[in-house]
Amino acid sequence: MVKKHEPVTGEQLGEYLNVSRATLRPDLAILNMLGILVAKPKVGYFYNGPGIDLAMKEIFSISVDEIKSRPVVVDEETTVYDAAVTMFLEDVGTIFIVKDQYLKGVISRKDLLKVTLGGNSATTMPVSVIMTRLSKMVYCSKEDIFIDAVRKIVDYHIDCIPIVMEEGPDKLKIIGRISKTNISTYILGISNRERGYYEKG
Repeated sequence: MVKKHEPVTGEQLGEYLNVSRATLRPDLAILNMLGILVAKPKVGYFYNGPGIDLAMKEIFSISVDEIKSRPVVVDEETTVYDAAVTMFLEDVGTIFIVKDQYLKGVISRKDLLKVTLGGNSATTMPVSVIMTRLSKMVYCSKEDIFIDAVRKIVDYHIDCIPIVMEEGPDKLKIIGRISKTNISTYILGISNRERGYYEKG
């Protein structure tokens, strides 16, 4: 559609496809990062060359299970202090909270910062007190496709989402995570692969 109507704005694409620009934002961002589209301010999007169909099919079909990374988890009785140490040692911005191996919640750097600034005792307070509970969490299953996970991360303004396997009502076993780092690494890999292909061609 971009190739047919270029230059075309995000608003115009939304009208053509009968969706909002916000819905298209993650897709356009990925296509732009891959070099499939080129965005020019106040002008619109341009198609950036042929032969990219295989990469496009891949990003719209690959499952999160294929690019997931190991989740960092702690028990719900872990103290805020110990969780902060774990976050530092594992070099992550999100820790998932479990009980009997089932997902119960999540904490982020911001959550830990709020506790510290609030003057609470991080050495005795359990993470269950400050975590975002499962009922308010965003997650995906291993069958979900990559682009859907990207949409959730963009729409909910979060850095990381867990990949879960359902074993019953409110029994979600965490089997992985997908983060902005996973997404960036995967997109960069495709971009490098495609650019290498064109340079050799």
